[in-house]
Amino acid sequence: MNAIANSAIQHKILIVLLFLVSIRLAAQATYVGFIDKYPIEFITDLNSEGSGNAIYAYTNYDTPIVISGTLKKGILTFYEKDKTGNDTAKITFEYFNSKSKKLEGKWTDLNTKKELNISLSKTFEVEYGDNIEWKNREILQSVSLKGKYFKLIVSKMRGDFDAKVTGVKILEKKTDKLLQQIDMDCQLLGLNNISTDDYNFDGIEDFSVFEGGTAGPDTTSLYFLYNPITGKYFESGFSGTSLEFDSKTKRISEHNQCCAGTSQMNAEYKVVNNKMVLIKKTCLKLDIKSGELKKVKCD
Repeated sequence: MNAIANSAIQHKILIVLLFLVSIRLAAQATYVGFIDKYPIEFITDLNSEGSGNAIYAYTNYDTPIVISGTLKKGILTFYEKDKTGNDTAKITFEYFNSKSKKLEGKWTDLNTKKELNISLSKTFEVEYGDNIEWKNREILQSVSLKGKYFKLIVSKMRGDFDAKVTGVKILEKKTDKLLQQIDMDCQLLGLNNISTDDYNFDGIEDFSVFEGGTAGPDTTSLYFLYNPITGKYFESGFSGTSLEFDSKTKRISEHNQCCAGTSQMNAEYKVVNNKMVLIKKTCLKLDIKSGELKKVKCD
């Protein structure tokens, strides 16, 4: 293997390891309270270096607003952006302490400079450790659908270091009515366990739940499709690693690699009757002499 290829592989491994460490060290906490007189739910997800994301949603609307920011010298600052990526609002908590049960801060409109007080009370935080156990805590997710929003159901069993996603709740916006609850067993990422897309290319948005990852770049998810007749979601049975969905070509691509990238598989599928149908599959392995990936017969 040449030096450039080796360096690239080492760089990818480092990125993945840092990602896994950041998940484990993340501080995820849920708060309820008010911006001025308006009730909100507020969820933080900070890493060990003091940067991270948060979500807040006005209780009367339940549409999650994603914000990002940093903790510097005890001041936690988040920025809210518009669709073009410009900062529109700032949320600031002075004297921030992740263990504190109360948060007092300011919400500032960056265009008008209008300020509103924020008052929050912590409802729970995701705690880790072999001797810690808790069950059925709910974490708001960063994505939603028209008229619906999601909450993870998360539990931590004694003897396990990490918490797990044991279910998902689909709720109606504004009323908080439970529309559907689905049980599962998935790895916890935090605020971004759920994604939305049209996975079967029928023109209706579906959702997926991050299932798990490995020490490499490969990940798996559970894909849930919407049934317009029942108004419910069902598990599709779609399977594969690092699936990508192209709405223009109506094709699903899969990429799988191991052994620091020296063995790879690429596949393409179409969807027929809500099932993945293989169109083509290519396998590659590193040729030691040339230092290049070459096609081989797939197992």
